[in-house]
Amino acid sequence: MQTRELGRSGLEVSAIGLGCMGMSFGYGPAKGREEMVAVLRGAVERGVTFFDTAQVYGPFTNEDLVGEALQPVRDRVVIATKFGFGFDAEGKPQGLDSRPEHIRKTTDESLARLRTDVIDLLYQHRVDPNVPIEDVAGTVRELIQQGKVRHFGLSEAGVKTIRRAHAVQPVTALQSEYSLWWREPEEAILPLLEELGIGFVPFSPLGKGFLTGKIDETTTFDSTDFRNTVPRFSAENRRANQALVDLVAAVATRKGRAPAQVALAWVLAQKPWIVPIPGTTKLARLEENLGAAEVELTADDLREIDAAASRIEVHGARYPEASQRMVDR
Repeated sequence: MQTRELGRSGLEVSAIGLGCMGMSFGYGPAKGREEMVAVLRGAVERGVTFFDTAQVYGPFTNEDLVGEALQPVRDRVVIATKFGFGFDAEGKPQGLDSRPEHIRKTTDESLARLRTDVIDLLYQHRVDPNVPIEDVAGTVRELIQQGKVRHFGLSEAGVKTIRRAHAVQPVTALQSEYSLWWREPEEAILPLLEELGIGFVPFSPLGKGFLTGKIDETTTFDSTDFRNTVPRFSAENRRANQALVDLVAAVATRKGRAPAQVALAWVLAQKPWIVPIPGTTKLARLEENLGAAEVELTADDLREIDAAASRIEVHGARYPEASQRMVDR
């Protein structure tokens, strides 16, 4: 597996990481623990060194799963997790909370669940409008000085927030959605990250599964699958957005590759400091995704894809309204 440095941070990881959320949360019922431990360890065996989780995934169960699976190989992997949500007495998420005392408390809890002494990359999951970002960055800086955290990250943060945070504690990586069907970061975010030397970690680089070509307007999702609430995944919008899937599939056919590999290769080709984190619960899909690192898209291929994609209007919002309000822009 090839490696990439996240910006100019010195943090080197596999060119493709693994988003672990779907093993416990979000895409239907949690998968079997032993099976997911095997997938996580299988990823390490195949060269993946970058694993992404969060306190709110489950909540808490995904960090615990990742901690168990990776403890035997801890010295070979980079673990990223996220703080920023509050929880009630029963552990249910209760909106945003990035107060310094909450960051400190929940980071200690994450360390215990992850069975480690240090978190390699700690993200603020969503920008909390009630807490100055300088206070957040300063708190993470203290955690770094204490040896509990190595690197600071932000997720779904806007340009002004990134600049303000970076001035207090250098930001190693920004994690936000990016793929052929969500290209907003190209406008202002990517130029800023390049300027500041910050890496970019796209989540949903396969469009929450849509760009794999295995979802169409007739697909039904489990009742607990959050895609049921996403406007972009209404049957009508899936039908309208099929044109983008067809574009990816056409390039994949010509290359003798899977559509998912072309979609990921396109993301990788945009900047050398971009590290996508597609999620999966199956070793076969993991191997397919990792194969994207070997797909060479020529300059002509990229021009063709961009020209064709520019003529396709993507239908539907990427988040339900409540989630969209948490995005800082």
